[in-house]
Amino acid sequence: MTLSLFKTDRPSPSRALAAFSGFALIAMLLAVTLHAEDRAVKQRVAPIYPEIAKRMGITGVVQVQATVAPDGKVTAVKTVSGNHMLASAAEDAVQRWRFVAGDSQSTVNVDLNFTLNH
Repeated sequence: MTLSLFKTDRPSPSRALAAFSGFALIAMLLAVTLHAEDRAVKQRVAPIYPEIAKRMGITGVVQVQATVAPDGKVTAVKTVSGNHMLASAAEDAVQRWRFVAGDSQSTVNVDLNFTLNH
């Protein structure tokens, strides 16, 4: 009986890196393909400025990522960046937006600018 301390059937680190790099490239290309489509907005709904944020003078841009179904309805939203006190209002508004119908589901980034009129 022979006991081997080293396995020789494992791929070399350079081969593993090459395989991973190829996989990463494919995943990145798929991500670009699935998320790069711009969909025209058919109907916008303005966000309701949160009263507490108004009183505190909070302004700024909130970026929301919306998943849009082929029929143009928003099926999911999530805040990507911006003030957390404005995020819910932005998400609620974009959830009610309607986009032009498309061939497939897509992901769209929307920037909503909250400003105070003095």
